[in-house]
Order: sequence, then C-alpha cells, then structure tokens
Amino acid sequence: MTSAGSLVLALLGWGEVEHWRASRRRLGTTASGHGTSEVVVVLGYRNRGNRINAVNRWRVRAGLRSLDGAQARLVLSGGPVGGARPEAELMADYARRRRGYRGRLCVETESTTTWENIRNVIPLIEDADRIKIVSHSLHAEKARAYLWRQRPDLAARLVRARDYRPGEWLLAKPALALLGRRNLRRITST
Repeated sequence: MTSAGSLVLALLGWGEVEHWRASRRRLGTTASGHGTSEVVVVLGYRNRGNRINAVNRWRVRAGLRSLDGAQARLVLSGGPVGGARPEAELMADYARRRRGYRGRLCVETESTTTWENIRNVIPLIEDADRIKIVSHSLHAEKARAYLWRQRPDLAARLVRARDYRPGEWLLAKPALALLGRRNLRRITST
C-alpha cells in the first residue's frame, strides 16, 4: 500500500472513531431504562427548496431506527432556513409518506440554529423519561451540550440514539468530525 493510501485509510478511520466517540458523550445519568416514555428529536439540516434533501432523509431514517417501544414519540425540528418550507414539515412528510411511519409525531417549525432547536423542543420533550437526539454524531453531541446548558434536568435523561453506524457516511465523516470538533470547542470555551 502506498503512503497516500495509508493516509486515506487513517483519515477515514479517524473520522469513524470520532463519530463513534461523539455518539457516546454528553449522555444523561438518570435515564438508564427508567420509565416507559421516550422521545426522539431529529434535527433538520439546511434544506433548499420544497424537496427534502439527502441529509434530512438520512436523519429521518436514523430517527426512525432510534425509536424503541409503543410509547416513543418522534419530534422533528427545523424552520425554513434554506427555503420557504420548514425542514420539520419536509421531514414529517417524508416520515409519513415515504417511510410509512404511523406513530406519534410532533413538529417544531421555527428554529434556525441548533440552540433554537433545543430551546424550542423543550416543551415537547419535558414529559419523556428518555430523550434521544439524532443528527450526525458530533452535531448531536453539540445539541446534547446545549440541552445540558438550557435544562440539565432534562439532559440527565439523555440516552444514545442510533444515528451512528460504522461505515455510514464514511467519506464525509472526517470533514464532519473536523467541523464538529471546531464547533464543540467554541461552545465549551464560552
């Protein structure tokens, strides 16, 4: 193997490890199986136009695979950041029409930032025994950090979602890890 090939493999491996680690950080301490109600919060990604983009489709699928049990509720969060229609509405249509989801679903359509996503879903998640946040792993970790700042009592109920899978988004993970680490440094240094 050439040194360039080794470098590429090392970079891909680093991205994978960073996402794996991020999926396990900033979780709660009181939600380990207590209670039966669960909420899965899916964060939207800048969607241009009226068709759901690939990132939001993937996030909805990751949110759906994160649901456990009949008491689980899906909360989709995102306003009209890149287009006229809120991301949460596009994701809800995709979940219902394309993925056949028939369970409990709430939408939050005003948020334009991750901080706002968390702030605006708080009324929708306060009653849950377990809270999962879905996005790419480092972005989900950032959102969990924001929940720890805004409502530590709710953050104590955070549990792992199923948004991390080995090999999924493999080529994008190194760039997402670099961006995510930079963003996490910013919020932890303030």
